[in-house]
Amino acid sequence: MAVLSGLVVATFLLLHLTPGDPAVRVAGLNATPQRLADVRHDLGLDRPLLAQFASYIGDVARWRLGNSFQTGEPVSSIIAARLPVTLEIVVGAMALTFGIGIGIGVWMAAITREGRHRRVESGFSATTSLLGSIPEYVVGTVLVLVFAVWLGLLPVAGAVSWQGYVLPVLAVAFAPTAVLARIVRVETLDVLAQNYVRTARAKHLSVLRTYGLHVLPNSLTGALTVGGLIFASLLGGTVVVENVFAVPGLGSSLVQAVQVRDYPLVQVTVLVLGFSIVVVNLCVEAALSMLDRQSSLRRS
Repeated sequence: MAVLSGLVVATFLLLHLTPGDPAVRVAGLNATPQRLADVRHDLGLDRPLLAQFASYIGDVARWRLGNSFQTGEPVSSIIAARLPVTLEIVVGAMALTFGIGIGIGVWMAAITREGRHRRVESGFSATTSLLGSIPEYVVGTVLVLVFAVWLGLLPVAGAVSWQGYVLPVLAVAFAPTAVLARIVRVETLDVLAQNYVRTARAKHLSVLRTYGLHVLPNSLTGALTVGGLIFASLLGGTVVVENVFAVPGLGSSLVQAVQVRDYPLVQVTVLVLGFSIVVVNLCVEAALSMLDRQSSLRRS
């Protein structure tokens, strides 16, 4: 709750203290002073800042989200229409990130364990560091040029079919996958050096059983630990990627709302995104607790 409360306050202050007048956007650049005053009154912007903040907090507590300044449409309707699109991208990117990142990380750990293949290890570390630092808009632009413009295999924009989700998901998942692969490799190397893994090998367990029963469950701890951060990164990435690919999700809606100073839509969108991150982090903590108990039972 403290995180969400801080987010609510910070969002409100940033919106109201930065230059720009929503009334000008609503009334138009050629509006008369009287027309601007009427619009400010209708939007509640002529009241003291503290009074506006108190009303905002009260509305949030009662889940009264208000209407968009620009369209007059209920903010709840806009969120309900756009949130599923963003979640589909994030869920797809999460599956891709964890599936490929964990697989590559474990595989590279198996290859480079006990100091083997130093050049491969150095190349892997350098490559993942480079790939993990590439911004989403760069990845998205390259994907559009290659798969949409040059090869013509996938649509350039929109998400009207599953093909429209492929490039956004790839763009969002690209950098986090490289980061996760590096983390999982380090965690797996640490697990492979543990006594219980050596004991399993001494008992002549097969490689599949050793990795399935002892290595993977303990290596996943590192992946889950950063799971909340990866989710937040993917969610933030959708803000950029949705605008690159013209996807009608929360990210593109947020950017448009910021540009036109649509206070209610910006505030609620940020609150929903923040709430999603908090929920995922709570789920990660619960999963880590369960995994720790299961790992302790296996070792005993």
